[in-house]
Amino acid sequence: MSKIGTISNTKSTLDKHDFYIKKKFGQNFLVDQNILKKIVEIPTITKDTLVVEIGPGLGSLTEHLINKSKHVLSYEIDKDLVSILEETFSNEELTIINKDFLKSDIDSDIKALKMNYDNVVMVSNLPYYITTPIIFKIIEESTLIKEMVLMTQLEVAQRLTSKPSTKDYNSLSIAIQYKTKALIAMKVPRNVFIPAPNVDSAIVKLNIIDNIVKKPISEKLFYEIVRASFGQRRKTLVNNLHSKYNIPKTELIDILVEANLNPKARAESLSVSDFIDLSDILYSYK
Repeated sequence: MSKIGTISNTKSTLDKHDFYIKKKFGQNFLVDQNILKKIVEIPTITKDTLVVEIGPGLGSLTEHLINKSKHVLSYEIDKDLVSILEETFSNEELTIINKDFLKSDIDSDIKALKMNYDNVVMVSNLPYYITTPIIFKIIEESTLIKEMVLMTQLEVAQRLTSKPSTKDYNSLSIAIQYKTKALIAMKVPRNVFIPAPNVDSAIVKLNIIDNIVKKPISEKLFYEIVRASFGQRRKTLVNNLHSKYNIPKTELIDILVEANLNPKARAESLSVSDFIDLSDILYSYK
């Protein structure tokens, strides 16, 4: 098979199919073979691995994933790209779901393949405009995906691995650090894409923690409270939680005190453990 992820091949494929870049889908095609090879070496992929990919584009990363794995399951929202992918790859090596990933049932789609595999990993060059909801969806909904290697904006990668009381620390930081071990595997310059994005990128490796030491009573409420607490970053926890739940502020102050938190605290000062304690107390209250 020809190398898909090169500048000349990418341009000729786009011309051949009279394809135009759709900004609404955040399409940026990676055209550096060295980086593509490095990406697929980061996750644990063998011939018994099922790989899930979001936004395969023209298939430059997909080609490398297929060569290493048992099978690739790709979500592609753009039907024009689906026809190109179907022309390039066979059904035996690639299953394409032409659907918005955010509206999918990941684990059901994986099980529908009726395939035996040793592990499931996600490797994707994520559409940058919906990176955060995609990551939230995976960690909240999937029990089968245990490892993720994701291309994101450098800024998002820094949030994923940031610490409390830093400018990058936000709701995504909390969710990721509760559920995974995260690290920035490599940085990627903007000039290796067609078209070049306005920002530099990074590859983030996320390993799901199998045995979380401290878990909230309700993970659903935990995630909800984390999002609500960062609703307006400059507001205190009391104000953000009052806006979300309409609990009287005096009672919210008592709840924070019970959780050993400063009533004047902002979300960015709380650790994952602090949010779990707060979530459990609010669960009992509600």
